[in-house]
Amino acid sequence: MSKDLVVILTALNLEYQAVSHRMSDLRVHRHERGTRFEVGTVQGTSCRVVLGLTNKGNQSAAVIAERAVQEFSPVALFFVGVAGALWSTARLGDVVMATHVYAYHGGTSEDDGLKARPRVWEAPHGISQLGSHLARVNDWADETPDSGRPPEVRFGAIAAGEIVQNSKISAEARWIRQHYNDALAIEMEAAGVAQAGHLNGAPVAIIRGISDRADGTKNSAEDRNWQPRAAANAAAFATRLAVELVAEQEQTAMPHAGRSQESGAFKGNVNNTAHHSTVGIMAGSVEGSSVHVNTAPKATSPADAVHELDGFREYLKRYHAEGALDGDTYQEALAELGFARRSVTENTPGSSKRATMALKRLRGLVADLPELVGMLAPLVVAVGGLS
Repeated sequence: MSKDLVVILTALNLEYQAVSHRMSDLRVHRHERGTRFEVGTVQGTSCRVVLGLTNKGNQSAAVIAERAVQEFSPVALFFVGVAGALWSTARLGDVVMATHVYAYHGGTSEDDGLKARPRVWEAPHGISQLGSHLARVNDWADETPDSGRPPEVRFGAIAAGEIVQNSKISAEARWIRQHYNDALAIEMEAAGVAQAGHLNGAPVAIIRGISDRADGTKNSAEDRNWQPRAAANAAAFATRLAVELVAEQEQTAMPHAGRSQESGAFKGNVNNTAHHSTVGIMAGSVEGSSVHVNTAPKATSPADAVHELDGFREYLKRYHAEGALDGDTYQEALAELGFARRSVTENTPGSSKRATMALKRLRGLVADLPELVGMLAPLVVAVGGLS
């Protein structure tokens, strides 16, 4: 996971341009399969952003999102653009940040009608908290040239399907408003991005500017006027969120770097009953409540790496037993750890890179647990250096 880099994806060129206008020093980065990204920094900051275009639809968005995560290992993945409002709560120009995403096209057709069976992804707690903080501070928006009402940030569900919704009276429109009456906005990509982030251990934020009311007026002159403004508002909030998120990640990482660079001793509440093989990931010896940290990675051979990976598994078990890791995250973390272990033992061309990518995905899964992230950092370096 790169602590100074956020991936921002958009579906439309209009949305892409709104984000790129807030960036500087853009450089093209081409994926081996032809996908074009641009890498730069948010203007006036050191926050790095990767910008990519997915085109419309959840499937396309999911593929490009996964490709971006695999290519860049970002601290977070944002999807930014415009959406239609389902209710009057969100006004034109406002920004909606998803608290959770509905893939609303899941269902079962029965004799008495279509029954909803959606998939749902919740927004990561840390990013949601940071977004709420920025909304309270309320200094993220550009000044409106016409002295109109400044945009507000709304937090709520976003519904993502496979069709452009532009009616209040169609059967589909009535069904959506009946079954997803808490959704503030509707669009076509968030479910794919949320699924890609979930499978790859990347935190996802969905940020949408309201450009229309999804009520039959989408092709009107008003919509053509509001779409660029809504895209600009979403881009303004998203880039500010990226800057603040990267700053938080860097602050979190500083204590770990300081401990290893200074005396090499970490004073803390360490479980003194831990097995030496478990502590061996980060520590050379344990004395009382002090862990003496080896600043250099220990894994110098595949056998050493396997030993360290097995030790880290014990830490995962302990954090799961203590309730710090939920069941789904724990199982996904074990799967990535197992893949890394198998890749290391193969000792074939490319196995080191595969193991490193698995460990980076694992690091994304435990990103909310700084202790585990700190333990993984030297192991990622060591495994990457195996030949």
